Amino acid sequence: MLKRIIFLISLFLVTNSAFSQIRNTINQKRLYSSLMIDAVGLSVSYFMLNELWYADYPQSKLHWFNDCNEWRGMDKTGHAFSSYHLSNVYTQQMQWSGLKTSTASIMGAALAFVSMSTIELLDAKSEYWGASVCDLTANFTGSAIFLTQQLLWKEQKVNIKYSFHQTKFPSYRPKISGQNLSQQILKDYNGQTYWLSANVRSFINIEWFPKLINFAIGYGATGMIGGKSNPEDIPYYERESQFFVSLDIDLRKIPVKSKFLKKAFSVLNIIKIPMPTLELKSGKIYGHYLYF
Repeated sequence: MLKRIIFLISLFLVTNSAFSQIRNTINQKRLYSSLMIDAVGLSVSYFMLNELWYADYPQSKLHWFNDCNEWRGMDKTGHAFSSYHLSNVYTQQMQWSGLKTSTASIMGAALAFVSMSTIELLDAKSEYWGASVCDLTANFTGSAIFLTQQLLWKEQKVNIKYSFHQTKFPSYRPKISGQNLSQQILKDYNGQTYWLSANVRSFINIEWFPKLINFAIGYGATGMIGGKSNPEDIPYYERESQFFVSLDIDLRKIPVKSKFLKKAFSVLNIIKIPMPTLELKSGKIYGHYLYF
């Protein structure tokens, strides 16, 4: 998760700072400039991620690594989440360049998949990791969820969202799961939940039903202090998957006139709003007044 965040932030900063300089060009120039900037952004992000994450680890020949059963799939869900939202960023760039929605969406999803999968090349050259088929599959899935909706509806009726709450598990291995809140948000899979949040009014046109109410289903996992298993020198915890049903708020549907607020709500909409939630774990149902 942390590697993807470093990569996405650096890519976002490079591309957006460059876009601010070419807003007055014609559409054809915007398109060529967009592709050039994305190529530069990808290269810079690749370099930054390599220096920040991989430079201190031993290198090896390109190789594959099977990590499909680690962290009960939480890291793979994170890959899909990142690829989904990067598809949206790239698609907006392509639309800004003058491409129609379908073409922009196809290019945006393809660029997101390529960008996210670049991380696999760095993993493949690291002795401690390796390229992962499951990571590539998750990257493809995230982009495909975005693209399918764009081609069907020209909008995202179902969003992939994220929520987080602190857990006790990082205290056992803080270097892996985070030493403070800011690190744990990115590294503690026990506290992360990923959601498919569907806007009800987009599917069922009932006038009295609020436009901003979503129905959400979530996936999480708990009891994990290692990728595949927990160390034997700590208390025993059952490694369990969690499934959730909840309501959510679609911040994009809040009626505001301010362009700044609209943009802010659109960005913040990646976060699942805490709401009453039902949890299914080990065949038992639990209720939460508010679940983060």
